[in-house]
Amino acid sequence: MGTLGGFNRREVLAGLRGSGLILSGAAGAASVADRRRDWAWLEGNWKVGHRRLRRRLVQDTNWDRFAGTSAVWLTLGGLGTIDDNLLHLPGGDYRAMGIRAYDPATDRWSIWWLDGRNPTRIDPPVTGRFDGDAGTFGGVDTFDGRPIDVRFHWKGIRGLRPHWQQSFSPDGGASWEMNWENFFTRTAAVPSPLPLLPKDDATRAPDDWAFLAGRWTVRHRKLRKRLAGSQDWDLFGGTFVNWPTLGGNGNVGDNLMEAPTGAFRGIGFRAWDPATREWLSWWLDGRDPARIGEPLRGTFVDGIGTYLSDDVHEGRPVKARVIWSRITGTTARWEQAFSADGGQSWEVNWTSDFTRVA
Repeated sequence: MGTLGGFNRREVLAGLRGSGLILSGAAGAASVADRRRDWAWLEGNWKVGHRRLRRRLVQDTNWDRFAGTSAVWLTLGGLGTIDDNLLHLPGGDYRAMGIRAYDPATDRWSIWWLDGRNPTRIDPPVTGRFDGDAGTFGGVDTFDGRPIDVRFHWKGIRGLRPHWQQSFSPDGGASWEMNWENFFTRTAAVPSPLPLLPKDDATRAPDDWAFLAGRWTVRHRKLRKRLAGSQDWDLFGGTFVNWPTLGGNGNVGDNLMEAPTGAFRGIGFRAWDPATREWLSWWLDGRDPARIGEPLRGTFVDGIGTYLSDDVHEGRPVKARVIWSRITGTTARWEQAFSADGGQSWEVNWTSDFTRVA
C-alpha cells in the first residue's frame, strides 16, 4: 500500500457509491452499479495486434505492425481496473501498465499510463465515459515539447475483437491524427499475470515484492487523530489482493478496508526505478479517484522495506514513512508514520497485519 490519508470530503460519495444511488453526470443520470460493469468486458487475458504510426504529427504514412499481450484485473469493486501490457515493438520489447478509476462526482473515468521504460512518470490522465458499445476519453499532454490534445476511442467492446485507437491534435481539437490502434483477441476470461522477466535479465528488479503476490486478510489499527497526541485507535478488518506487473518490475495491490465509518477501497501500485535502484510506490484512494498522489521512494534492506515521501496533513507539510516488516511466507506488517519536524520524530498512525489466504 502507499500513504493512506484520513477521511475527507469524499466520505459522502463513498457512501453513495456503496449504496448504488444514482448520481448525475454530463451525459445524464448513471448509477454507480452500472459503472461497475463498464470495463467488465475487458477483464481477462488478451492477445493484442498493434498498428502504430512511426512518426507522429509530421504527416507520416508509414506504420509498424507488432504483437503484444495484456492482462486486465478489475479493482475498486469494479470501479477501477489495472492492465499489464507486454509490447513486442520492432526495436525491442517493452512493458507498461494502465490504471483506471471512476469518479461518481463527475460520472467520468480517468485513465493513466505508466511506461516501464520511464517508470518515474505517470502520463496525464484522459477522462471520459462509455456510450453503448463505444467510449471516448480525452486529455492534454505534450509531444516534442508542444502542447497537444489526446483522445482514446474504444469501439466494438462487446464484440469478438474490441478495438482501441489513440489520436493526437496539435490545434486544440480542430484536426486529429490517429497514430496507434489495437485489436484485442481474448485468450482467457480469468486474468493471470504475464510472464516475468528472466532472473538473469539485466533489467529485472530485485524480487523484493515476491512475498506479497496473492490474496490476504488484513487487520488494521488506525489512529483516529494524527499529530495531536491522540491515543484513540480504530480496529477493523479488510482484504487485499496483489499481482506482479511490468515483468516483475512492478506490482499492484487492491484493498478493501472495513473502517467503522464505512468501508472504502484503494489501489497501491509500484514500479522499479533502475536509475536510482529504488522502488516508487503510489496510492489511489477510491474516495478521491481522479487523483494519484505523489509516490514514496525506498528500498528493502535485510528484509525490511522503508519508503519515504513529503506529504501534507490538514494543510501543513509532513514527512511520511512506510515500513514493511515481519515478512514470512504467510504474514507481513505494513506501518505508516508521519513526522511534523522534518523526520526528527515520528508518530505511527496506521498498522496493517497481513495473513495469507492464497
